[in-house]
Amino acid sequence: MRIAGLAFVLGLLALIIAVYVTRSQLPSFDELKSSPNGQMIRVLAADGTPIVSLGPSYGEWLTYDQIPQVMKDAMVAVEDRRFRSHIGVDPVGVVRSIQVRIREGHWMQGGSTITQQLARNIFLSSAKQFGRKFREGILALALERKFTKDQVLELYLNKVYFGGGAYGIDAASRKFFGHGADHLSLSEAAIIAGLVKAPSHYSPTADAEAAVGRAGVVIGLMKETGKITPAEAAAADPKAVKLAAESNQNSVRYFTDWALPQLENLIDEPTRPLEVYTTIDIKMQAAADQAIRANAPGNAQGALISLDRDGAVRAMVGGKDYVSSIYNRATTSLRQPGSAFKLFVYLAALEAGKRPSDRVVDQPVTIDGWSPRNSSGHNSGEMDVRTAFAYSVNTVAAQLGQEVGFSTIADMARRFGITTPISTYPSMVLGSNDVRLIDMTRAFASVGAKGVAVTPYGITKVTSMGETIYSHEVDRSHVLVAPYVAAEMTDLLQTAVNTGTGRAAQIGRPVAGKTGTTTSNKDGWFLGFSSGLTTGVWMGRDDARSVPGLQGGTAPARAFAAFMKVAVAGRPVEQFDTAVTLPELQLDNEGDFGGPDNGVFVDPDGNPIPQDQIAPDTQTGGGDAGLPPSSEDDQPQMAPDGDSAPPAPPQRLDRRWLDRVTGGDASGGRPPPRNPAPDRSGPADRPRDVQEHRPSQ
Repeated sequence: MRIAGLAFVLGLLALIIAVYVTRSQLPSFDELKSSPNGQMIRVLAADGTPIVSLGPSYGEWLTYDQIPQVMKDAMVAVEDRRFRSHIGVDPVGVVRSIQVRIREGHWMQGGSTITQQLARNIFLSSAKQFGRKFREGILALALERKFTKDQVLELYLNKVYFGGGAYGIDAASRKFFGHGADHLSLSEAAIIAGLVKAPSHYSPTADAEAAVGRAGVVIGLMKETGKITPAEAAAADPKAVKLAAESNQNSVRYFTDWALPQLENLIDEPTRPLEVYTTIDIKMQAAADQAIRANAPGNAQGALISLDRDGAVRAMVGGKDYVSSIYNRATTSLRQPGSAFKLFVYLAALEAGKRPSDRVVDQPVTIDGWSPRNSSGHNSGEMDVRTAFAYSVNTVAAQLGQEVGFSTIADMARRFGITTPISTYPSMVLGSNDVRLIDMTRAFASVGAKGVAVTPYGITKVTSMGETIYSHEVDRSHVLVAPYVAAEMTDLLQTAVNTGTGRAAQIGRPVAGKTGTTTSNKDGWFLGFSSGLTTGVWMGRDDARSVPGLQGGTAPARAFAAFMKVAVAGRPVEQFDTAVTLPELQLDNEGDFGGPDNGVFVDPDGNPIPQDQIAPDTQTGGGDAGLPPSSEDDQPQMAPDGDSAPPAPPQRLDRRWLDRVTGGDASGGRPPPRNPAPDRSGPADRPRDVQEHRPSQ
């Protein structure tokens, strides 16, 4: 007992010595007021133009007397109701934290007082470690030995982080409400006080409902602690608080949100101010934003990413409006690519020995119980590989997949940068696996780079106080396929743009690309390259519902063309390694590649599902809903009953036309086909228990 008592006395003496030694080493009040916290980051475009400044922002320093009483009461009520009575560390809070730790097996709440939080924010990290908590306690005790309660609260309210780069209540008030914190209302003070627990989660600009709910909790605690009357609590209405309009929040923030988190892996500099030089091209970014806004259907979203030949991201648009939705559909969204995935089918076939001029047969085929078909249910017999690709013939893609092996196609996709899981059931050749736009764009860029891997990057250099601490180096050492395979794939891709499903993507110079459309017009894709620039476009609804009239060859291809005309305007025209060769077409029925095939349904394992087990509302394809025809819409379609619609007037291709769309001399081509009719649909988004697969374009 004596030993325990002696140990307690010695421990207490050591604690007192530690506290007073720490107190003697603390900065003065004025020094703490002037010391910043947080890291400033200045982001520059490729030409050195500043595009955004991120990091801490500070408003006016408010003295204790200038801070509204309602703000002080709100913060104390929600963060540390015994603030005025404890000595810097709250024994009740510590005991409660230990109890939770024992019950849950890990730290759920730290029991930190306002003084401890101030110590952590100024001097320590946020890591939940016992050593850090002990040092935090010593610092808190020392702070309260050196400063008054009013000074501690003044420091806290002027330095604590409230999210969105805002430090202190004045910066938070200006960011969220558009005015200084010296005249905050009860509801506004409650919203700000509620942010400290989780600034990103309770931010009113990110989740207004969560912010209002948290503010209600704060008001309830203020009433419970007697800081406001029940009548004042009832009169408060956080929902009615008017938020300030976001400033300088444009589409380039999609890019900075993607690029800046990479700094953590590139450099080790947590405090000094940084200048981050990026790959973004201001002119291209503006053109990309305009192309998506102008061409994406009104009820749909759109995304675009453009890569230079070395992988530099020149433009990135993750949605129509960053202010209303910060979700980046270019880098995060997982969607089915439809026939755009046939890039990997044909790459695998070309590597296995197929050639664009080789003969294939469009004929009925059944693979493990799965029978893909062309939209009319008819087949056109023998044709060459170039024709099959140009008009996205599904039965040929299925046969090629069976011939080279579906696992081989999956391996090819992974080789070219597809990072999402790839199932290898036969219907995968029609693009039934979810992918990201950035990964698909990367794959097309690698084809355009003659088979050498292209890795997207957004940061070229990072400097701090004049010192370069990071510089990007492009790796061109990874060869994915032989140059001749890439050249032949480019041959097929440029044919698809010149005479096939991607004609709306023509820009007056050589373009190679591919469309993709999923069942019921849920997704539309166009990906292609020209003059060293590769651009991918996706359009669709976030809830994966049908978008009438949406096809890869319509709005996405038009957005691609609108962007690329601006993006490559200052670049020299580059011819591809292979001259344009027109596809041959021997079609008995010109509607063979028209509307969606609604009769082929398989489960997630690729097994056929009987028609009587399929919900009626999943058996209808998308239509044009009265939209003006263009590109693919000009071609014969399938009528609702499955019969071909009346054929369009004959279309002729001559040498002058071919010269105009390719920017060079046409050679080596056969006579053009009459009324080439691309197919228009693709695999649907995969429901939990049913997967619908239809021919894709």
